[in-house]
Amino acid sequence: MQTKVDSPAAQLPQMVDARNPGMELDLDWVMSAQANTSAIERRCATLPGRRSVKKDHQAAWLLRAITCIDLTTLAGDDTEGRVRRLCAKAKQPVRADLLDALGVEGITTGAVCVYHEMVPAAVQALEGTGIPVAAVSTGFPAGLSPFHLRVAEIGESVAAGAEEIDIVISRRHVLSGNWQALYDEMREFRAACGEAHVKAILATGELGTLRNVARASLVCMMAGADFIKTSTGKESVNATLPVSLVMIRAIRDYYERTGFRIGYKPAGGISKAKDSLVYLSLMKEELGDRWLQPDLFRFGASSLLGDIERQLEHHVTGAYSAGWRHAAG
Repeated sequence: MQTKVDSPAAQLPQMVDARNPGMELDLDWVMSAQANTSAIERRCATLPGRRSVKKDHQAAWLLRAITCIDLTTLAGDDTEGRVRRLCAKAKQPVRADLLDALGVEGITTGAVCVYHEMVPAAVQALEGTGIPVAAVSTGFPAGLSPFHLRVAEIGESVAAGAEEIDIVISRRHVLSGNWQALYDEMREFRAACGEAHVKAILATGELGTLRNVARASLVCMMAGADFIKTSTGKESVNATLPVSLVMIRAIRDYYERTGFRIGYKPAGGISKAKDSLVYLSLMKEELGDRWLQPDLFRFGASSLLGDIERQLEHHVTGAYSAGWRHAAG
């Protein structure tokens, strides 16, 4: 089957926004943030059924999803060889014959995300590609190491070549309502990142309520976060649509008040191509086309890419292939 697919990426102008400088902590704004759980759940329940795309349109959106993936390996048995293989997959995320059949070229993932020890290997493997390396930091995943060591860890990863730093917040500040402490912590993390962009991981599955998620999102953006991210992927509950809707609307509120666009990264548990389409449609409906670019939207995922590639092969050939035919590295 020979088909020509125009990815949504090709239809969107590539824009670069001014980086969020942060602002003074506005506790009145933070405390005014509420979350109507039943209304949020009703809204999210309608998304998978109402927002369905088929055939060439589906293939185009799946290609768009690939460009927004932070291809990730965060295992205790990671090796430099595994990271290099993952980087090779990031550079060529879909088999060449499938891309030829789709009429697409030059597609890559949004970034590669690794532990600090693996940053040099990833930077070397991706040299000259323009694909950034993201490093998880600040005592990932629990964020309970001494504060000065968490700050120093950021500096080490930046010095090693990481262009993006995924930090974890101290959940206790949210659970105890100590918003000033959360703000001060995030400001120091942002300062330590320098020119590297910072993604604030809220670990939403451990924050108790959607209202806490909304307030923590605002505080991190006020403190200068470039992205807010749902989860480390290590919690028992990771990215969900209700949590995503709350965080996305906090991003919209922040943009409407300050003029600065903040990125969003759902992470953990997103492994099926159909789920990526739901998240993309949610971003488009709530924030608009500008947030469908990888500088403002990422999936934190390891297995998602394999399922997307299987769906693209089905689109091209009419048959599903085994998962081992689309290895991640």
